[in-house]
Amino acid sequence: MQKVDNGIFVSVAYTGTLENGEVFDTSEGRRPLEFQTGAGQLIKGFEDAVIGMSLNEKKEFTLMPEDAYGMRDESRLQVFPRSDLPASVEPKVGDTMAFSTPEGQQIPARLIKMDAENLTFDLNHPLAGESLTFAIEVVGLSDTPTQESHGCGSGCDCSSGCSCWPKPGDNELTAI
Repeated sequence: MQKVDNGIFVSVAYTGTLENGEVFDTSEGRRPLEFQTGAGQLIKGFEDAVIGMSLNEKKEFTLMPEDAYGMRDESRLQVFPRSDLPASVEPKVGDTMAFSTPEGQQIPARLIKMDAENLTFDLNHPLAGESLTFAIEVVGLSDTPTQESHGCGSGCDCSSGCSCWPKPGDNELTAI
């Protein structure tokens, strides 16, 4: 029986919950999450937990923050002059905006505070500092992708395990 190993395309049905039991993401009602092991597409702890599993095998595991999205880092709060926004943009606290790095990578940032002069954005992943529990089932194994890539280009839908969101150490933002 084939087992998950590096380089294999794996499809998993999953539900992710927080410590309080709240579901933060699930594939229920959507297509399973497909990724290539060893390609760095998912948080390391998730990928590590899948290695060695077989088709139709189920597993539940909990990732501590350091194996998921890391701890919250207050240095990842960025303040920008409100004048950097086009006059037609009317931001609200809670909005997510895209920033560009010098390399052209788009990075989401959540507006957490604003006043007449400044906007404060949080570049931490929304799940930073959280312990995450996943209930997964391997529903597909293949040597080639079976799904068309979408979202950020990593093969996921930019939810639970996507590597799109910046991690500590990623390039700082240069402009809104």
